[in-house]
Amino acid sequence: MAGFPRAMTRSKTPDAFTMLPAERKAAGWLASIYALRMFGMFMILPVFALHAAKLPGGDNLSLVGLAMGIYGLAQALMQIPLGWASDRVGRRPVIIAGLAVFALGCILGAFADTVQQLVWARALQGAGAISAALSALLADVTRDEVRSKGMAMIGASIGVTFALSLVFSPVLYRVVGLNGLFTMTAVLAIAAIAVVLFILPAPPLAQQQARLQQGWAANWAVLTQPDLLRLNLGIFMLHLTQMALFVVLPGQLVAHLGLPLADHWQVYLPVVLGSFLLMVPMMVWSEKKAKNRQVKLGAIVLMALVQAGLLLFSTQGWALVALLLAYFVAFNLLEATLPSWVSRVAPPSQRGFALGVYNTSQALGLFAGGSLGGLALRHWGPQGVFEAVLACVLLWLLLAVGIKALPPRQAPTPAQSH
Repeated sequence: MAGFPRAMTRSKTPDAFTMLPAERKAAGWLASIYALRMFGMFMILPVFALHAAKLPGGDNLSLVGLAMGIYGLAQALMQIPLGWASDRVGRRPVIIAGLAVFALGCILGAFADTVQQLVWARALQGAGAISAALSALLADVTRDEVRSKGMAMIGASIGVTFALSLVFSPVLYRVVGLNGLFTMTAVLAIAAIAVVLFILPAPPLAQQQARLQQGWAANWAVLTQPDLLRLNLGIFMLHLTQMALFVVLPGQLVAHLGLPLADHWQVYLPVVLGSFLLMVPMMVWSEKKAKNRQVKLGAIVLMALVQAGLLLFSTQGWALVALLLAYFVAFNLLEATLPSWVSRVAPPSQRGFALGVYNTSQALGLFAGGSLGGLALRHWGPQGVFEAVLACVLLWLLLAVGIKALPPRQAPTPAQSH
């Protein structure tokens, strides 16, 4: 069979922790799909609320908020069904269908004249929930030894596109407006479909056939496995903290660093890129030395220390930047390693379903974090947000301590290496 399995068989790489050429290619193209899809999404977010306020219905702040948040709700509803479907009918058909639905939502957004129409457009965008299928496909075409590196490539693509979108969004909005941004996002989604159709390798046929033999009993085992529950809680808490903090952090940068909102990319871009440079060596070390558990718990502790630091020093501008850097080191380290961990704990035939549950937990965390951050800011101010997030992180640490360490990687035999 052409594609990944044959290329992997021919590789003569002796190091179990070095990505084979076929693995790098597959991870790179999967990262490009994420980047093509997310760049358009991220470009819309900084200007969405301002544009929606000018449309009919824009005076209803709850409706504008619904248009923003319904994307995450639709994602939460669709991740498990589409993840399960990818186990049954294959990864690529589900990814293509999800990208097509997402593109249709973008086209609807491009023609939207009211906030109500934007709500439907955002819901349709969210219904194209392909993160679980993409992560499962990456797990199918990479070895355990290097899977976290593949996940890190995807995480890096998302982080870089997020930072770049903050730079280009205001400029492009002035040129083409929100309708133009929606159209650009649709074009990028169609380009991602072309990548899936013509470039992305398929997983081995034997894996696809094995998935078809699984019943609902195996799915129930995935839902109740203690370590998978801890990992799902982890991604929920990780994105809860992200959304809650970003309810208040932009205001803190304006108030205490004197940085206008349009210039916040000058902080986010170097912080996000710097965090990747710092976290990659830690991730590689944890894989080679089988220290995944220690690094995971250490990253949660670092997040707790960041929250404590924000409580004490958030009014000091450059201390705030340093704390943001530390936060993103922990965030990106966990973002890159948690899905790889899920793919190793879950049975191979249930990866799509397990990652669907995982991504649903992530979407619910985004929704809960925005709600918690808004409520805490309204009633207790910025300090209340930091206190609430600190309490959540400490609870997360308490529940995560019981997770089992992953078994050490085994060096490949000569037959596996060649």
